Amino acid sequence: MLQVEMSASKRDDFGKCAMRRLRKSGNTPAVLYGNNKEASALQFETTSFLKGLFKISRKNAVVNLTVNGSDTRHAMVRDLQTDPVNDSLIHVDFLEIDLAVPRRFTVPITFVGKAKGLEFGGDLVVHSSSVQVTGLPLDIPDTINVGMTNLGIGESIKFSDIEIPENLKMVTKASTVCVEIVATAKSAEAAAAAAKKPAKGKAAKK
Repeated sequence: MLQVEMSASKRDDFGKCAMRRLRKSGNTPAVLYGNNKEASALQFETTSFLKGLFKISRKNAVVNLTVNGSDTRHAMVRDLQTDPVNDSLIHVDFLEIDLAVPRRFTVPITFVGKAKGLEFGGDLVVHSSSVQVTGLPLDIPDTINVGMTNLGIGESIKFSDIEIPENLKMVTKASTVCVEIVATAKSAEAAAAAAKKPAKGKAAKK
């Protein structure tokens, strides 16, 4: 799993007016909670935080959060609040985690290759583009590849067919279909046309 370094400082001012002053000064209020610890009120330098957030870019990522220059906590971005008018950052929620304790994660799926069924007019139907797994945070991959080159019309890939790292456990139900190629009118016409063609080495009947 991706690790991103971020720095924050504790804040003592609360309330709407204090939060406005904080944001006007180029900082963003935040809170760190979880891991059976008391919640901590924090603040970030907004520009620096956004650079770190860009690195994450919707991936599962562990934030190594240094507070007041010394205390390092491990966390994940849980929620981002933005202004509905100008989309500026208003508040950040961090969930503290223990790197030695397995957790459930949603891992995106990357479909690899072009299914052969598409060449015969079939339609690709993706039922799920992610998989639920449990494992230690740093063992979680950025994505799980699913090859579908050999997938023909009427065929599917279930989650039981998907390989994941041995140190992870799949939570998604194994019998659930992940992706399939379904027949269409176009594929039916192609199949009918292929059936009318004479076999190799045989002449067509007159």
